[in-house]
Amino acid sequence: MKKTAVIIAIALGCSINALNATNEIATISTKEVVVNQTISPFCLSILKGDYETAKKLIDLGADINAKSLGLTPAMYAAKFNRTDILKLLVEKGAKLKVKSDKGMTAEKYAELSNATDALSYLRQLES
Repeated sequence: MKKTAVIIAIALGCSINALNATNEIATISTKEVVVNQTISPFCLSILKGDYETAKKLIDLGADINAKSLGLTPAMYAAKFNRTDILKLLVEKGAKLKVKSDKGMTAEKYAELSNATDALSYLRQLES
């Protein structure tokens, strides 16, 4: 009888350990990190090609060299081939040699995006 009680106790102990191990594995959870980044309204108007809104924001004092998500307004204009807005930014004194957080200029963004009109305009300025 003693042997039976010891065997049952050992079996019960092993099964409880197995259940605990299973529960620990099943209850491990992952945590998701969400970074909320938004583009500035000024750069958003450039991205959408809204010349009038971009012009109004400049007239109201928007910083034409302020980065949004690591890019300047000129970089957005160059990247999305918004040549008319790019010309406006240049007229207002946009700095074209500034580098993005990734180390690229407006010209490089135009080149990588195949924005031919913006690229030819930027290269014309260099000449």
